[in-house]
Amino acid sequence: MLKSLAIILMTSVLVNNYVLSKFLGICPFLGVSKKVDQATGMGIAVTFVMLLATAVTYPIQTFLLTPFGLEYLQTIVFILVIASLVQLVEIVLKRYLPALSRSLGVYLPLITTNCAVLGVTINNVTDGYNFVESMVSSLGCGLGFLLAMVLFAGVREKMENCNPPKAFRGLPLTLTAAAIVSLSFMGFAGIVDNLFA
Repeated sequence: MLKSLAIILMTSVLVNNYVLSKFLGICPFLGVSKKVDQATGMGIAVTFVMLLATAVTYPIQTFLLTPFGLEYLQTIVFILVIASLVQLVEIVLKRYLPALSRSLGVYLPLITTNCAVLGVTINNVTDGYNFVESMVSSLGCGLGFLLAMVLFAGVREKMENCNPPKAFRGLPLTLTAAAIVSLSFMGFAGIVDNLFA
């Protein structure tokens, strides 16, 4: 049991990273990754919302949608749950961490439409995980999102000190750096497979 949970966690963080391998959650990845502290705050907020969303959507799916044949409402119900949770997080951040709330700005409400959060909740159901496995998967996906955000923010901070050719400045350099960071995660697939073999 612990071995399968460890595999789910490591695979979610490194191999099936929602940003770098599944390309979900690109908007905050590109928008809030200019500074490490903002990227860290966004990554923690997304991880928190992923865990809460999974904790709420799993019972809804298991005890309401599936038994009554309402699986076709899954996406709508999950989006409503995620939107409510993001509003809760936004209220808490404004109340207790106003500096972080201001630094995240418009990107905090964007967690509502962050397809990585919705993708995690739906994939947990699709993959047939039980509640504990779903929570571990969500934690791993959130930590993977946080790791990708912080690594890319570090890369972008270093890029500000370089002097690239004029045609390469701005978005082209950012997307190229994102591609290189994404390629670096592809090597983890063999490591995780061999680690738990």
